[in-house]
Parts: sequence; C-alpha cells; structure tokens
Amino acid sequence: MSERKRAAAVIVRDGRVLMVHERSRRSGGGEWWTLPGGGLEPGETAEEAVRREVFEETGLVVSDARHVLEMPYPSGMTSVFAVTVADGEPRIGSDDGFGPELLGLDWLPAPELPMETSGGVPVPPMIVVLPS
Repeated sequence: MSERKRAAAVIVRDGRVLMVHERSRRSGGGEWWTLPGGGLEPGETAEEAVRREVFEETGLVVSDARHVLEMPYPSGMTSVFAVTVADGEPRIGSDDGFGPELLGLDWLPAPELPMETSGGVPVPPMIVVLPS
C-alpha cells in the first residue's frame, strides 16, 4: 500500500489558529479538530492541494503559502504550509460525502493547542481528538 500524500494549512489570525471540526462517518466514530487540508489529487502539487482544500473547506482564498514542515499522519505524510488568506470570514464548506463529515470551523487560541515550531511558525498537531 502506498503512503498517502496530504497538505494542511496553518492559518493564524489574532493569535488564533483556524481549525476544522470533523466527525467520522463510521458507526460510533469520534469527533476531532484538525487543520484545513486533505489529500493530493493526481498530478497536483502540495501547494496546489493546500490552496484547493482551504477554499473547499473554509471558502477562504489563499494569497500566500509557505512550506514549513513535513509531518507524519496516520495514513502517510503531510506537507504543512503557513498560509495567508485574503480578508473575509471563513464559512464551512461542502463535503464530498466520502471523507469525514464537516461540522464547523473555529479560531482556537494558539496557546491552548500543543505546538511544534518550525521556521518560526507555530504548528498545532494535525488532529486534536475530542473526548467522547
């Protein structure tokens, strides 16, 4: 089985990190918060994927994306980007019916999230699991 390639965005505004609230579609599946992002489509670069995923999940347009880190993810590796977005408020995007169900978006206070720092960019964990 090949390792899945993903891209994720760290979007910081006023000391808060934009996170996506998701729920597993599997029976009894849990809920979690994660960075906006997802899998690369065939022929797509990681930067192209992060721009597409941010728009699909949040409605925000990426104006700048800087690669900061490669992180392991349960199903492969994720290219993490520090992302600047155009002005505007995020809105929950539509989901494709295949991946986790998108429940909401929120700006979570960065100091409350465990962080790794890469190139001066605070990077939260890929997934913050909610207690059942």
